[in-house]
Amino acid sequence: MGYTPFSMRVSVILPAAGVGTRMTPGHTAHTAPKQFLELAGTPILIRTLRAFAEIPEVTALIVAVRATEMERLSAHISEYGFAERVRVVEGGDSRQESVCHALKALDCDEDDIVLVHDAVRPLIEPAVIRRVIEAVEKHNAAIVGLPAMDTIKQVERTADGAIVTATIPREYIVQAQTPQGFRCGLLRRAFAEAEADGFVGTDEASLVERAGNPVFVVAGSASNLKITQPGDLELAEFYLAHRGNSH
Repeated sequence: MGYTPFSMRVSVILPAAGVGTRMTPGHTAHTAPKQFLELAGTPILIRTLRAFAEIPEVTALIVAVRATEMERLSAHISEYGFAERVRVVEGGDSRQESVCHALKALDCDEDDIVLVHDAVRPLIEPAVIRRVIEAVEKHNAAIVGLPAMDTIKQVERTADGAIVTATIPREYIVQAQTPQGFRCGLLRRAFAEAEADGFVGTDEASLVERAGNPVFVVAGSASNLKITQPGDLELAEFYLAHRGNSH
């Protein structure tokens, strides 16, 4: 099926300033941040960049990394042929700060689309990216989500441990993934309001929700996992092998 091109620009921000503290000693993570670890011979971050670079509608790619990693990332980008397409900016101490820095460096109009994606979710599928773009064009804000498989309990913390206070029906719960997409103007306003109030959210959607804007959910996939610990890397390799594309 053909894909209708969009008249507005689509930009992608990859916050990649994390230090990977959950990767345990004895794993290669002790010599490199997790986004630079190799997945089937290719750095995770490069695989993530490649996934978005292959979408024709994407016109700009911005990666926010720590100042100490900017040189390493620039070398990777040149090695893998992304030098003309990717802009590197200095990230911050939090995800929100890193995305804010990238937003300020981004040239986008009010109605252009901005996607924010975890740098360590390298197995994002083109169909999912396009579903998010289409949802943002229709609803102004959208995230990728997975239905909750387990029973969800609300708890109260006590000195002796947690006590269940309610069981939340699974149909009311989704596990948020990325990309999270927004109209550029909407996202910038949400970030400005959060900064003015000193509010720190868990993801971009939380800032947009706080500003009173509805956020649409599109279906994700289990393979779009976030690599945060050694077991995740092995699982990603499994998914990649069964996808039939390890390059």
